Amino acid sequence: MNDSATLLVVDDDVLLRKTLINTLADAGYDVLQAGNGHQALSILATESVDLIIADVSMPGMNGYQLLAETRKEPHLVAIPFLFMSARTMDSDVRYALELGADHYLRKPVNMEDLLAMVRGRLRHSRELSRLLDYSAAASNPTREVLDVGRLHIHLDQHQVILADDIISLSVTEFKLVVYLAKNANTVVSPQEIVKETHDLETDAIEASNLVRPLIRSLRRRLGYETGETGCIENVRGVGYKLVPPTG
Repeated sequence: MNDSATLLVVDDDVLLRKTLINTLADAGYDVLQAGNGHQALSILATESVDLIIADVSMPGMNGYQLLAETRKEPHLVAIPFLFMSARTMDSDVRYALELGADHYLRKPVNMEDLLAMVRGRLRHSRELSRLLDYSAAASNPTREVLDVGRLHIHLDQHQVILADDIISLSVTEFKLVVYLAKNANTVVSPQEIVKETHDLETDAIEASNLVRPLIRSLRRRLGYETGETGCIENVRGVGYKLVPPTG
């Protein structure tokens, strides 16, 4: 299973942001980027993110404000949040930690230190998610679950598990995998998918254009490499089919 994660880098310094993105991408992470808090929230509304790295001083919405907003949202509150800032006073660090930041790195940052921090926070987050999931399963054994081979979809908790790995999905990706799972081993057309995921009725061309990147994104989330179809098969000229994953 691919152990990749999606990180969001939020910084108004374009050159530093590029350096961070290159460093993180070279380490095997998928990286999204934003120049301020408002842009970051727009991304978080549609993308599933495993960890946020943010500057403090940014125009429009600063890092403190962004952190405060993420801690208000149930689907964002558990995302590890790291600050990386040139504001180095102890009072800045204390304030960030009081708001709920997981760590505060002072600029200039040693990239090896950053990578170690990212790996540690991601490992802790995954272990905590797994413990919480097992605890919830023990306390609520009758909750509604869709099982397709080794793919398990917990509908009430909006959680997807493939084998023993918890998969982070956006709202749209979750709708897609649920629809495919409910129609496992059955070919569904892009138009049917778009009606379910986007509440949109459209022609075959537009539906295909909307669904194609969504399918690619879901395959990546499930751990398949670029070019691999995995458990979501293409049926040329017709649509897509979810087959029970066995590996």
